Parts: sequence; structure tokens; C-alpha cells
Amino acid sequence: MEDLEIRPATAEDVPAIVAMLADDPLGATRESPDDLTPYLDALARLSDDPNQHVVVAVRRDRVIGTLQLTVIPGLSRKGSTRSIIEGVRVHADERGSGLGTQLIEWAVDASRDQGCQLVQLTSDATRTDAHRFYERLGFAASHVGFKLQL
Repeated sequence: MEDLEIRPATAEDVPAIVAMLADDPLGATRESPDDLTPYLDALARLSDDPNQHVVVAVRRDRVIGTLQLTVIPGLSRKGSTRSIIEGVRVHADERGSGLGTQLIEWAVDASRDQGCQLVQLTSDATRTDAHRFYERLGFAASHVGFKLQL
């Protein structure tokens, strides 16, 4: 994987990112690859925020993975800073290649560099393979998450 580059996402990467977000049973019901306008608007907002890091993994000029890392300063845990990993996706023909591990390792290293004391993520309850993957990387299923759709 020496030819792999992990870099900030650009507007030109959005079609590939959205295609990966939509390429699973859950994403297919909530993503809209036919209209990229809201994704481009979101990336512009994210790019203006120094605590948001949307990255892509690129090999041979092809986007093959993505994730978003959010850094959150806080008061709890003695004023510690934490990060949240979201939207982790690996292109279908790259799954099982070790790319997911490299993306998560990048996010953990970037979190350390940002002074974070904790890295957290959520994964849909139906994604049992993803749960095993995260546990293998040292994450513990220590909390129950809740969401409220607005």
C-alpha cells in the first residue's frame, strides 16, 4: 500500500465519496448520488471548520476510501479533547485489503496530533462485521448510542 495517499477531500472527490456512502444497504436508503449539491455545500462548511477533517484515500488517482474526523474540545474528563470518526467507507473492490485499518490508524494518529485523549465512533447496530473490525483495532463497545431523527 505504498502508493496510497490519505489527503483532505476536495469538491472533485465528492462524487466518489457519495458513491461509497450509498454503496451498502443502509446508505442506499439515505444517500442521493443524483444530486450532489447538499454534499458539496456540506464539504464547503466542513472545510471551513478547523475541527473537521474529511479525508480520502487515493491510489493511482482513484478515490478508494473516506472518513470524517471531528475534534471536539470538552469539559468532561478534566477538560479533555476527543475525536469522533464518522462515515468510514472503503470502495467495494478494496474491502479486505487493509485499507480500512490504514484509514482508522490515520484517524487515531491525527487525533493524537490534535491533542485528543479519546477517540470514539459509532456503528449501526446491524453492522456486525464492522463491530468486529473496530474491536480488533482496540475499540471497546463501552456505550449504548441513541439518535433522534429531526
